Amino acid sequence: MSTWGGPVDVTLTGGRVVTPEGVLDRGWVAVRDGRITAVGRDSPPEGPTTDVGGGWVVPGFVDIHCHGGGGEAFTSADPERVRKAAAAHLQHGTTTMLASLVSRPVPELADQVSALAELVEDGVVAGIHLEGPFLSAARCGAHDPAILRPPERSAVDALLKAGRGTVRMVTVAPELEHSVDAIARLVDNGVLAAIGHTDATAAQIRPAVDAGASVATHLFNGMRPLHHREPGPIGALLDDDRVTVELICDLVHLHPTTVRLAARHAGAERTVLVTDAIAAAGAGDGVYDVGGLEVRVVDGVPTLAGGAALAGSTLTMDAAFRNAVVACGLDVVEAVRATATRPARLLGLADRTGELRAGLAADLVVLDADLRPQEVMSKGSWVKD
Repeated sequence: MSTWGGPVDVTLTGGRVVTPEGVLDRGWVAVRDGRITAVGRDSPPEGPTTDVGGGWVVPGFVDIHCHGGGGEAFTSADPERVRKAAAAHLQHGTTTMLASLVSRPVPELADQVSALAELVEDGVVAGIHLEGPFLSAARCGAHDPAILRPPERSAVDALLKAGRGTVRMVTVAPELEHSVDAIARLVDNGVLAAIGHTDATAAQIRPAVDAGASVATHLFNGMRPLHHREPGPIGALLDDDRVTVELICDLVHLHPTTVRLAARHAGAERTVLVTDAIAAAGAGDGVYDVGGLEVRVVDGVPTLAGGAALAGSTLTMDAAFRNAVVACGLDVVEAVRATATRPARLLGLADRTGELRAGLAADLVVLDADLRPQEVMSKGSWVKD
C-alpha cells in the first residue's frame, strides 16, 4: 500500500462534499501541490477534473487509538512492519493516526517508544499513545495484570524521554497512587492525559480531570460499570464538558443504542470514534500476540485465549464511520466530526487536517452511496494497493 505517482493537481467534481458548514451537493474540491486550494459548489475552477459520480467526499479519517493492522503491530522493532500496519489502515481512509502500545515493563516499553519515535519523525504515524502500564488490575482487559503499576514520576519521565516529544497521549487509571501528579506532569509536557482501564468511583475521577485529564479511553470498555447510585468513570467522564470520549464503534464493544446515547450527550465537540484495532485488522481470523498475551480472533472478534474478554478489535475507520451512520443513527456530518474533525483538533492538527477547507492537506476519502471507500488521497497523492 503506497501513495501513487506523487501529488496530483486535480479538482474532484460531482460529489456530496462534507465541509465544516455542511454538505455541498454537486460540490467540488480543488487540490494543488498536496493541499486543498478551494471548495465549492456547481462551477469548478478550470483545469484537470475527476468526477466522483455523486459519491461522498469526506476528510481523511484520524484514529487516535490503534494498535496495528495488516497482520502487524506497532510494537514491532522492524520499521517496515510498522509501515505495513499503518498502510493497512490508510487503505481504509485513515490518513492520520496515533500508534498505540499496550502495557509492558517500562524498560521494554521505552525501547518500543524510542523505535516508534523515528517513524513519527518520518511522518508514518502522527504520534504515540501509551495504553498502559498505569492501569487498574481490576479492569485490565487484555493487559497483563502482572505488568501494571502506579505512574511514579521516574517511570513517566523515562517514557517521555524515550519518545523525544512524540508521545501524544497516555492512559492512566486515576485511582492509582501518584496518578493525579502524573496527569499534571503529562499535561505540562504537552501530552494528552486519558482516563481508562479504571475501577475509580465518580469522586476519584474529578481530581484527575481537574489536573488536566481530557480524554476517556474507549468509554464504557475497561471501566467500572455505570450505576444509578454510583455513576463511576462512565457517568463522570461523559457528563464533564472538559472530556472528549472515545467510542469503539464496531457494534461489538458497544451496542448501537449506547453509541447513540453517548454521542448525543457528549455532542460533536466531545465525541471521537476510534478503532482500538490490533494486528488482525485487515488480516483475518487467527491467533495473535497482544502485549505477550495470546488472542484468538474468530469471526472478526478478538478475545483473550481461554476467556471471553475482548482484546481490541479488527475495526477500520471506514467501518466505524459506516456503523455510526447506518446502525447508530448519526448523520454524515456528525460522523465526519467524530472520525476526522474532532480527533484532529484534539491532537492539535486542526491547521493541517481533519476538514475539507482551503489551506489544509489534501487528505480525503471518496465514499460510495453505501459509505464504502472508493478512493483515498493522502497529502494530495492517490493511495493505491
